[in-house]
This record gives sequence, structure tokens and C-alpha cells, in this order.
Amino acid sequence: MNRIMLPEIRAAVGTLRGITEQFLCDLIRFPSLPGKEQQAADFAAQRFAEVGEVERIPLLNALREDVDYSDPVQGIEYEGRSNLRVRVPGTGGGRSLLFNTHLDVVPPSPGQDHAFEPRVSADRVYGRGACDAKGQVAALFTALLAAQRLGVRLNGDVLAHLVVEEEVGGNGTLAMVRRGEQADGCMVMEPTELRILSSVRGAVWFRITCTGRAGHSGSAGETVSALKMAIRTLEILEQYHARLLAASRGIPLFDQFANPMPITFGKLTAGVWPATTPASASVEGVLGLLPNKTREIVTEEMREAIHDGGDEWLRDHFKLEFMYRHDCHVLDPGHPLVKGLAECCREAGASGEVSAMTASCDSWFYNNQLRIPTVVFGPGSLRFAHSNEEQIGLDEISEAAVILVRFLAEWCGGANR
Repeated sequence: MNRIMLPEIRAAVGTLRGITEQFLCDLIRFPSLPGKEQQAADFAAQRFAEVGEVERIPLLNALREDVDYSDPVQGIEYEGRSNLRVRVPGTGGGRSLLFNTHLDVVPPSPGQDHAFEPRVSADRVYGRGACDAKGQVAALFTALLAAQRLGVRLNGDVLAHLVVEEEVGGNGTLAMVRRGEQADGCMVMEPTELRILSSVRGAVWFRITCTGRAGHSGSAGETVSALKMAIRTLEILEQYHARLLAASRGIPLFDQFANPMPITFGKLTAGVWPATTPASASVEGVLGLLPNKTREIVTEEMREAIHDGGDEWLRDHFKLEFMYRHDCHVLDPGHPLVKGLAECCREAGASGEVSAMTASCDSWFYNNQLRIPTVVFGPGSLRFAHSNEEQIGLDEISEAAVILVRFLAEWCGGANR
């Protein structure tokens, strides 16, 4: 029996180039917004059945009662929807590896016409979800198909969770984690430019609702503007973020970034008429956090900052809610999962760079809650994600697939034919 060598892997992946392109384009055509992923899941189930055992994991509305449930988009129903669990069984005795990536996408960006009609130009695929994260699904499918065609037999199981609702807080992954999956390592696939992200920042999504006293513009002494109160909360949280950032220096892998845990204000809603002081106003946004703080500490400090930094009216007339709360994920760069993947990357010609992720993703569910050592890795660039020029290179997908096949051979053992 011969061990599979890198040139053979590269050649096998190369012969799949047309299949990879068609798979990704077909998947992009499904407008799989949160709550509407089922057609994409059906397609993925059909295709992944070519390379492994596929199990549909039903979702239930009871998921909303989970303490870690996220609800930035209210009213989503779960009955009749499912995640997918893929298993390629090993021959026994090797380490298992679990993949996670997501089928849902964010809505089209302004100016992104025909977002769900994929376009291929100069070997790059354009469309919503191209890199975040349908290109990741395509890379995984290509790797498993290449391994199959090479006749690779691994000792350990290869597992994959293809989930819904990553973009709204990770509810699909939450449902899978609550089933208690076990594995020796996990790779969450997101666009990382083939860098290995062993640390991932946390985040809290928040909504602040301020109430005032409505009235006519000619009755200024009798009104209280909820809009002005909401603007004041923005100022207070900007100041809190500055203190939090200053206190979060000196953390390995994150210190290279000027602002690895930004605060973003995404929505401000108030008023019904220009000449009427609004009685209610709301602000929605997201605040990042690093490993020196937990989500519980940050949410309480935000509440205290608004209470202590506001005037007498604001202190008694604001409501702070959190739509989701993710802790950080940190894995020692010296862990065998990180070192082994880096070695495979370098062998394939990639940098093997180990870094930190300045966005949040579902990795913390596996690393923190299931205690499965986890990294984030994948083709494509985060700078194109959620943009009106979302794209990914087919060369990048192929290179990722080569690395994945090589790493599976090392991590799971066997890899003979």
C-alpha cells in the first residue's frame, strides 16, 4: 500500500476543477438567507452523499429557549428545517476530525444586483456567499471527493456539520453542539486567506432602547428627546470601548492589530415626524471582546457605563438587550492541530501563518463548550465577505482542498490505498 503524496493530491484536485466550479455556482443560486436555507441544504445533502454518509438533523422551535440562542432576526421558524451531519467513516484507530461551515448568507449589499446569479470571470466566482461560506463548502466537498477518487483510506472518522444561521449568531451550530458531538479536532471553515486562526475574538450584539417625553417642537421645555438620549449612549459606549481596548493590550496574536475588537453601530431608529420630539429611539450594534474579558463581564460593564455616564433621565429610561453573546476562542499555537496544519500548509506552498481572527464565528461552541481543539481556516478573504463584490478564486479553493487532503492523511492516520 502506498502513501498518497502531494503531487498526486494536487493532480486529483486539478481534475475536479470543473466539478468544483459547478458545485459552487449551483450552491450560490440558492438565496439561503437566514431561515430560508432548506433548498441549499437539500442540494448539499444530495452532493455530499456522493462522498459520505449524510444525516439530516431536524431543528426544533425549542431551540429558542436555549441560554445561548441568538435572536437578532426575530420570528424565524425552525420546524421543517435541518442541519446536515456528514460522516466519512474511518477504518479505526485514528484521530477524528470535525469540520464546520455554514450554508446561510447575509442579504445582498447595495449595488449587488443579481447577487444569487453567480458570475465566473478570470477563474474567480462572484456572488453572495462565494467566500462566506459557500466557497468553504465547495473546498470541503472537493477535498473529500479527491480523497475518494485517490482511494484514500483513513483510520479516523471525518465529520462535517453544514449548518444554518451562522450569520445571525450561530443557532445552527448551537443545535449541533447540544447533541454532544465528539472529535479529536475541529476546523471551522471561514475565509482566512489560508491562514490558521487559533484565536478568535468574542462579540456581543446589543440593542439600546431609550424613552423620552414626546411633544411639539414649540414646547421644548416640556419634552425630552429619546433620540438625543440614544446619541448619548453611542458616545458613552465609544468611551467604554476605548477603555476596553486599552485594557486588552498584550494578548498574543491580537496585539498586531490596531483595533482587534471594534465597536460598530449599525442601526439608529427614532421618530415619526420632523417637528415632534421622539418618545422612543433605539440603537443596535456589535462590540468585540478579547480573552481578558468574558461576555458576562462585558455586558455588565456596558450596562454600568450607560447608567453611570448618563444624566438623571437617561439612567431611568434606557433598556439594554443582547441579541447574542459569544465568548472568545483561544487554542495554544503549539497545539498539534495548529502545528500539523501549519506544516501541511507550508508543504503545499502556503505560508502556514498562525494568527487571530478579528471577527467572531462559531468556533467557540466547539472549543469552549465541547472542549474540542479548534482552528479556523479556509480559502478566500474576509475583505470580500458581505460586500457587493463578494468573490473567491477557484485556485484558492483548489489549494485549500489540497491542504485538507494532506492534513487529513496526517491527522486521521492511514491514508493508504
